[in-house]
Amino acid sequence: MKVKIHTLFQYLLETTEAAPEAIVGFSLSGSPKLGDYLAELDPEQSLDWNNRDFRGLPELRDHVLAQAGLVGRCTPGDVLITAGAGEANYLAIMQLLQPEDEIVIETPGWPQAEVLAKAIGAKVVKVARQEVDQWRLPLDELADAVMPKTKLIFISNPNNPTGGVLNAEDMAELVRIADQVGAWLLVDEVYAGLEWDGPRAPSVAGMYPRGITTGSVSKALGLQGLRTGWLICPDPTLVMDAVILRENSSEIMNIMGEVIAEIALRPARYASAMEKARREGAANLAQMNTWIAGQDGLSWVPPRAGLIGLGRLPTGIDSDDFARRLLADPYRTFLLPGSAYDQPNHIRLGVGGGASVNLNEGLDRLAQALKDWT
Repeated sequence: MKVKIHTLFQYLLETTEAAPEAIVGFSLSGSPKLGDYLAELDPEQSLDWNNRDFRGLPELRDHVLAQAGLVGRCTPGDVLITAGAGEANYLAIMQLLQPEDEIVIETPGWPQAEVLAKAIGAKVVKVARQEVDQWRLPLDELADAVMPKTKLIFISNPNNPTGGVLNAEDMAELVRIADQVGAWLLVDEVYAGLEWDGPRAPSVAGMYPRGITTGSVSKALGLQGLRTGWLICPDPTLVMDAVILRENSSEIMNIMGEVIAEIALRPARYASAMEKARREGAANLAQMNTWIAGQDGLSWVPPRAGLIGLGRLPTGIDSDDFARRLLADPYRTFLLPGSAYDQPNHIRLGVGGGASVNLNEGLDRLAQALKDWT
């Protein structure tokens, strides 16, 4: 099995040293500083692993259940702390899929599942969200795509990168579809909690015996550098399989990531951080909507949740060419081309990052680049 590089990661690798002066499309909230946590850190904290549980700090797992609304539906034993949601997805997919199995995924969507499935030799079946339909996930088409050989359905809710949202009724229908063939249902929730026009959807781990919820502190809380996420599943065999695979990769968690994440997810602190993330995200989103309305030929479906969405470029502009020109002088502004999500006529726009990404300056330079394009 060889995992091949995806377009998204390749672009990030190729542009790491570009040193942009502004970023348009930052995908997470402004990041706290280490000093914000020093008062609650124990200077006698051992830098060995937590010495209490291979699945993660018990109190951290309690917080994970609480923020997901799963207290009473799942137990701490259903939670595995991982190196971000990316590792959680990896552990589940690699232990569930075998060659010739089928996996149903959404497009546009987070590309990890497709990359891993192709490396395994599984068949990838795509269900397309359409811009003309506000990037809604067509559950009727998904139902048609799910067959007896379907082993796994993988989606993100809220959707990464469009900000589309499945509500409680939609999630119940998705569970029904999966259950008809006994498929596993993995829902990546990294943007959960940043819904702009409705409540957070219920987590699938509390709805379905083969439901897997993954998430992290990276996006809404801006703590990407901690590399701390989780997998939640009521099936003990799946969780143990994930523990076994992790023993042969990262082995155990980053203790400082666990400790700081536990502080960040304490109920009062978490509520305050989420209120700030929602306030700042909503303000930036309103600014983005106003800015796009003033651009000739540029349009987007505003994300219903999360901090990113896909903007449609004016006719005749290729996203790769445009993104690379924007990154060079005189614009020096970074954004992801839509080709990273199989949408070459789009660019990823975002409202995260706080003051450090110079969003206002980036939007001015992006507007100029659009005017200068010939």
